[in-house]
Amino acid sequence: SSTECFVVVRALGCLFSTRTTMKFCLAALAAVACSLGSVAEAALLRAQSRQEPDTACGKGFDNLVKGSQDYYRTAAVELWTHPSHTIDNATFEQEFECWFASMCTTKCGGLASQADARKAKLTEMCQSVEADWLKIWKLFSQEEIKWFKNNYPSDEVE
Repeated sequence: SSTECFVVVRALGCLFSTRTTMKFCLAALAAVACSLGSVAEAALLRAQSRQEPDTACGKGFDNLVKGSQDYYRTAAVELWTHPSHTIDNATFEQEFECWFASMCTTKCGGLASQADARKAKLTEMCQSVEADWLKIWKLFSQEEIKWFKNNYPSDEVE
């Protein structure tokens, strides 16, 4: 569920809100201008170019149930409270929504929820100006670290 997955989002929110350099690895869009002789050639080209759908954002933030969207929006405001990063949630809104939707869609790879065990501590640390990202990272289980490293978009963008 989105509640179970959001434990990881809380940690990510802290990670991103305390880092001085935020690297988001996004796919770059490339546009290639082609001069086609006719509309028929263009239609033929479109018919022949079949692409797999982009699933980087799971089924997409807008396709999540309203309750999950509302939960994310509330948490995004509550977690980005560090004085130097209060608008990071708005600056990187699309990226965070995409990652949240991906986690909800994949159900965090079937990882067991850790909410009962660490939600209060994680919330306190994420809202603190004293806790740095490494302290938050150390709350991740080995399974969560493995899942995160295998699933978080991390291609280098030049």
